[in-house]
Amino acid sequence: MKVPSLIKRNVALFSLSQSFTGAGMQFSYGFGPLMVMALTGSASLAGLSVGLVGLSRFLVAYPMGKVTDSYGRKPGIFLGLALALVGCIVLGFSMIFMSPLMFVVGLLAFGMGMNGSQQMRVGVTDMFPPQMRARSLGYLAMGSLFGLLVSPSMVSLAGWLGQRIGQDPLGLPWFFLPVLIIFGMVVVSFVNPDPKEIGMNLEKYWPDYKPLARKQTMAAGGKFSAMELLKNPSMRLAILSNCAGTGNMSIVMVLTSLVLHHHGHSLTAIAISHTFHSAGMFAFTIPLGRLADRFGRSNVMFPGVAVSLMGAGFVAFTSDILTVTLGTFLVGIGWAAANVAATAFIADHAPTEVRGRAIGVNDSFAAGVTVFAAFTTGPLIEMFGMQAAGFTAMLLAAVPFVLRLVSGPMR
Repeated sequence: MKVPSLIKRNVALFSLSQSFTGAGMQFSYGFGPLMVMALTGSASLAGLSVGLVGLSRFLVAYPMGKVTDSYGRKPGIFLGLALALVGCIVLGFSMIFMSPLMFVVGLLAFGMGMNGSQQMRVGVTDMFPPQMRARSLGYLAMGSLFGLLVSPSMVSLAGWLGQRIGQDPLGLPWFFLPVLIIFGMVVVSFVNPDPKEIGMNLEKYWPDYKPLARKQTMAAGGKFSAMELLKNPSMRLAILSNCAGTGNMSIVMVLTSLVLHHHGHSLTAIAISHTFHSAGMFAFTIPLGRLADRFGRSNVMFPGVAVSLMGAGFVAFTSDILTVTLGTFLVGIGWAAANVAATAFIADHAPTEVRGRAIGVNDSFAAGVTVFAAFTTGPLIEMFGMQAAGFTAMLLAAVPFVLRLVSGPMR
């Protein structure tokens, strides 16, 4: 089926916006643990940054879905990006004033904003028919990949500038991000009509579209019940698989920074390693989406979780920068496969009027697992070493396979 030019244009604009804003999450995951250690002097709190990002996602995912279901996708995206912009500035000043409180407030605001702007994913799924929905998420993710390419350069510039003005290079990159976020907001303003409008009238925008006979878990009409969504065993399995990939990755992102820092690698080297991780998250989303559209969501979802499990082992049980980077790269690919397939599965079963909230439920559960993983990683490392945290990441990734044996294949 040929993609209409209007849809191509809107997806390109969303992807371009992602390219401007994608570096920010890289900083929060890559340098957040190091900022916490610099501010508190405690390795046991190293997971605080990832935990705060997860908590922010938990706080905002469902409410933002309700906003976009009620008022359209664009207002929610604008609100998220504006909040992220404020968070960036507060995070930069937290390192200037060496204030843990400012760090917590800034990262919560930044995380809520960036996770709120992820309603772009909902908007993209709105604009495509079910048989092309998974690959549409890949088109959006490519923007994040291009944005991440500038991250190491920004870190190098921050290091150079920090030496000359006597400021901590961990804080300076945050002051560069607001300019990129503003560009991202401008780009989103050109998306028209609102993706929700397109999703409710697919046949108007896709002349060749013929609705497929798909059973939707949620009834159309705007009424939403999370309990009704979770009654479906396949839906629970999709959400759990996404949670497993996300929880595994949350631990690994903390471990990657700490392992490489422990072995004396520079901030630029750590940024490059996290760039490979992010490349795994985004570079292969289009082919992964095509596979999920062609062969089914579960046939991409479960292999993805298995790959993330293997990658966590590389990060936890090796120390060489190449093998650690390979491991974090594999975790990124595994998460991408699980996330794309699970999101597409949920979008398939939720009508446009409630899709923001349905995907918000999925994101809320994933955020809850992220909070658990992040806040247990530091104490695990402190008490039992880095390998214990890595083993926990592997156990999280194994959970969906146990549930699938109990509940059977997805439908």
